[in-house]
Amino acid sequence: MKETTFYFIVYTWIAIALFIFPLVLKIAAPYGRHTTSKWGVLIDNRAGWILMELPALLVFAGFYLFGRGSHPTVTWIFFGFWVLHYVNRTLIFPFRLKTKGKKMPLAIVFMAIGFNFVNGFINGYYLGTIASSVHYPDAWLLDPRFIGGVAVFIAGMFINWQADNILIHLRKPGETGYVIPQKGFFRYISCPNHFGEIVEWTGFALMTWCSPGLAFAVWTLVNLLPRALQHHKWYRDTFKDYPAERKAVFPFIL
Repeated sequence: MKETTFYFIVYTWIAIALFIFPLVLKIAAPYGRHTTSKWGVLIDNRAGWILMELPALLVFAGFYLFGRGSHPTVTWIFFGFWVLHYVNRTLIFPFRLKTKGKKMPLAIVFMAIGFNFVNGFINGYYLGTIASSVHYPDAWLLDPRFIGGVAVFIAGMFINWQADNILIHLRKPGETGYVIPQKGFFRYISCPNHFGEIVEWTGFALMTWCSPGLAFAVWTLVNLLPRALQHHKWYRDTFKDYPAERKAVFPFIL
């Protein structure tokens, strides 16, 4: 593939994200607490989660490992961060969920597969074929963008994993229904799991300083900001005693 064609795909992908953002703000994706049968056939929630996240792991890894580039040390670090996130998200997190009997629309699974395929492709192809020691010399390890990006990524991962852990252990054995989370960043926002993931991929875009990384950060925001706002509204509508000072996704801001 010519580089010009590749970058056309990347910038088109960013443009699509910006175009659909106003639409996504108005439509609650029908999975989790927003699940509905109006979107067609439903499948097991855990199986659906694995299927829709798997392309982000396999496609990215495949295009990186079998790419024609030189694979300098720095890109292996990027590879490690991406794989660390998606091994947890795809192969560990779904089996920690206490969602026995819950369903999600198959249509959502297919849309997520397409989304993760594109993001896995553009980042894996760029790092595996286009990127080289010219783009990422060993000196990049001392660049403020790399150091800052790594710090932001790790902070976001910590927030995301902590929030997931709090939600997984929110109910006592035998309890059903929803409960207001009170620990960690839940003291400040309704969706620290989404906030953490937005922070993570912003850090990835910073440390890689490339358009595919930026594209994924933009898409993460476009997907998760509306989701967080919808969760926040659901919490407020469901619990009359929901903390009034708590924001949706960005502490003290939104």
